[in-house]
Amino acid sequence: MGFLLFQFNSLRGRLLLLVALAIAPIAIMTIISGFREREHAVQVAEDNLQRLTNLAAANEAQSLEGARQLLRDLASIPDLMDDQAHCSRLLANIRRQNPDYANLGLIQLNGDVTCSAIPSTTLVNLADRSHFRRAVHLKRFVAGGYVFGRVIQKHTVNLTYPVLDEDQKVRAVVFAALDLTNFDRFVADIKLPAGSLLLTADSEGRIISRRPNPEQGFGKLVWPEMRAAMAGEPGKPVLLTGPDGIERLHRFARVGNNGLSDYTVTIGIPADDITAVARHDQILDLLALTATLGLAMLAAWFVGDVLVLSRVKRLATTANNIASGTLAARSGIVYGKEEISELARALDAMAEALQEKEAQHLKAESQLREADRRKDEFLAMLAHELRNPLAPISAGAQLLQSGHAGQDAVQRTAGIIVRQVRHMTRLVDDLLDVSRVTRGLVTLTRAPLDIAGVVADAVEQSEPLMQSRQHRFEVELPDSPLMVNGDHKRLVQVLVNVLNNAAKYTPPGGSVKLTASADGGQVRLVVSDNGIGMSQELRSRVFDLFAQADRNSDRSQGGLGLGLALVKSLVELHGGGVAVDSAGERQGSVFTMSLPGIAASPAVAPSAAPAARAARRMRVLVVDDNVDAAQTLQLLLEAGGHQVTVVHTALAALETAQAHAPELCLLDIGLPDITGYELARGLRSMAGTAKATLVAVTGYGRREDRDQAVAAGFDHYFVKPVDVEALLALIAKLP
Repeated sequence: MGFLLFQFNSLRGRLLLLVALAIAPIAIMTIISGFREREHAVQVAEDNLQRLTNLAAANEAQSLEGARQLLRDLASIPDLMDDQAHCSRLLANIRRQNPDYANLGLIQLNGDVTCSAIPSTTLVNLADRSHFRRAVHLKRFVAGGYVFGRVIQKHTVNLTYPVLDEDQKVRAVVFAALDLTNFDRFVADIKLPAGSLLLTADSEGRIISRRPNPEQGFGKLVWPEMRAAMAGEPGKPVLLTGPDGIERLHRFARVGNNGLSDYTVTIGIPADDITAVARHDQILDLLALTATLGLAMLAAWFVGDVLVLSRVKRLATTANNIASGTLAARSGIVYGKEEISELARALDAMAEALQEKEAQHLKAESQLREADRRKDEFLAMLAHELRNPLAPISAGAQLLQSGHAGQDAVQRTAGIIVRQVRHMTRLVDDLLDVSRVTRGLVTLTRAPLDIAGVVADAVEQSEPLMQSRQHRFEVELPDSPLMVNGDHKRLVQVLVNVLNNAAKYTPPGGSVKLTASADGGQVRLVVSDNGIGMSQELRSRVFDLFAQADRNSDRSQGGLGLGLALVKSLVELHGGGVAVDSAGERQGSVFTMSLPGIAASPAVAPSAAPAARAARRMRVLVVDDNVDAAQTLQLLLEAGGHQVTVVHTALAALETAQAHAPELCLLDIGLPDITGYELARGLRSMAGTAKATLVAVTGYGRREDRDQAVAAGFDHYFVKPVDVEALLALIAKLP
């Protein structure tokens, strides 16, 4: 019953599992050691078996070598072939002295046995025997295969030797029929384990020697697996199951060297006997290991409850209290140096950390709600900021459309529309810049810069806003140059954003000051004002996206809360930092930008700008599916004296270009039939427009869009709404 209650997902179960795991290496080593002992036993048996096999082969080779010497002596007798009766008596006498041979004889070249130690009443012809033919052909000793003697009626192997004349020609062949019952008598003293098998087979696989029970095997073919093993590598051990069903380990050896015979000897030992001792030792080791494991399990079962489980239950109770929300719960265990004390300390520390995390979570939730509120405010302000310029643009457009406005009214209206469009363009550019920065797509074009040049360009852009709000604007620069390695355009953008921010949040008639100085290896730009200042809460988030000071309904210069976020990102891209300080609301603000400085390089005199040249009358093709946008460009260019053709599809543009060969093509990218990229490639392939100036005028402003336009053959790229002054300046410079 206790075993049924045992579960490995309980602590007691895990203690038992730990004990088992602790003993597992010993168990594994015991098993591995047992396998190694068995492998060693097999290796020793293989080595001993090979020695026995080699010994048996050497003993049988000794028998063959004795026969060869005997036949060689017979072949050297001069008158052996002269007197048949004398020859037979001589061979009979030799056989009596050598009882291992069943017969001795002389074979003529036609195969007739003319001399024999055993008399025969009939003429015996051995021309069909392979051992005879091989001896004649090879002119050397040949050990033939198994033969059951026709005359002697015994199991033999015929050993032959050629009789040569003085010219080394074969005259006859002497043979000795070796009685197989005596063939392996030298092997009889070899002690083989019980169940072992010794076999000698000729080249055809017939048994010529067998231990035990040799008479049962003479002349029989060995089984196919044994035949294949005998034909293989002699020294390779092979496991074979014999006809008697016993699996044996066999080793093989050839009988004799230098072509003495084609016989193969094998000895096989029962495989089970080889590893019997090692298997017995392994079983004893496993029994001892099992007993050790059982005792360890009992100790873990009973002792673990007293030393471990009671304290763990206290830890579990504490953990449950924490899980139920009582983060003030603690284990109450006195800390020591053992593991459970460490666990109790960790649990108590976790509870304390959870309390802190809960507080942080509540704070983060509050911040998330605040961020969501700021996002909603940003969207509302974005709509407000976009509607503000749309109102004067709409009113001005209606006034121009009415046709009742005088020349002065038209000029003022046009100026209003231009200013409001520029304002909307800046808003969109800020949004695009934020998108590029947050996605890591901004690439800086760095060069050594004198910070004075950056300040001059930034002041030029910010001064109109300063003047419109009647601010006292001071700029303080050192006499020596302050050099940085940066992107001029982006640094001007940074400084303009900070200056405009100071101007917008400083009441009319206030003061704004810009100071540039060196501080160690840093170049510092400090913009200070006496404006509305900042609270501590606003200073902590002023560089976040969409962060703004509280705005009243009459604060129309608030912007979208993107400028300072861009400032921080761009300064950090330059390897610098930005900080803000304020004594509080209505106490003014101080923005400090730090950039890594570099050594000043020798001044280079600026090259004279090329003289402006007047624009000539050009043939211009405008392609845009937006009819109003196309007509606006047409009116603008015709006012400059150019000949303008407007179409609204790419295919119509190709036909028009074929007919009129325009010199300047203003192409939209998103056309209804094919893209502006394909249109540009088509124009480049036409003879009349191959060298025309192609200008992209599109709402796509991504870097990849610009790269694709360059690849398609465009010379210039403008993003809608088009900067009219920049476009007219470009046209004026065209050759």
